[in-house]
Amino acid sequence: MNTADDRQYFFPNKMGRIALLGFEEVMGRNGLNAILSLARLQHRIGNYPPNNFDKGVPFEEVGRLLQALEEMYGPRSGRGLARRAGRACFRFGVRDFGPLLGVADLTFRLLPAGMKLRVGFEVLAQTFNKFTDHLVRLGEDEQYFHWIVERCGACWGRSTTSPCCHLTIGLIEEGLYWISGGKSFYVEEVSCIAAGDRSCTVLVGKEPLD
Repeated sequence: MNTADDRQYFFPNKMGRIALLGFEEVMGRNGLNAILSLARLQHRIGNYPPNNFDKGVPFEEVGRLLQALEEMYGPRSGRGLARRAGRACFRFGVRDFGPLLGVADLTFRLLPAGMKLRVGFEVLAQTFNKFTDHLVRLGEDEQYFHWIVERCGACWGRSTTSPCCHLTIGLIEEGLYWISGGKSFYVEEVSCIAAGDRSCTVLVGKEPLD
């Protein structure tokens, strides 16, 4: 287990709901229900969290859901599904959070590409730090932006041999696609708390691949 203490940490209900809608879009309702059963989360079947900001979805539930996904489909396929679900989560989330945070405003859309990426990352980090119990900070070097998570709900309670925050990867990939108007970027998780590292760190290339 990768937790340093026994305290519970949470996502808001709204984000938990978005996550389940994202998985449902990728896997279908029956597929998601099977994963929820395997993860011992039967109370979520047909009973998604309400659409509010109350912190009602424990990190532990998300960790168990993603662990069950890999158990049912195998690590490679399970992580691919988590990545696709992350992309769907961003699409659902930007409808809810975009107007609230200003990233849907024309002013943001007209920023130069590099500035838009930087501002987008700052807004995403602020969203997680404000509404969830994540601890996110940003860094960068000449080539990459660094997304650094020191308390991570995507791998909470898990123990793996390699980085496993593919839900986060998908979320970032879709965010980059949306911000850049359809371009793809290098995105890779290079350290993960579940794999014994001090933080979950994702590197994001500053220049598009295409």
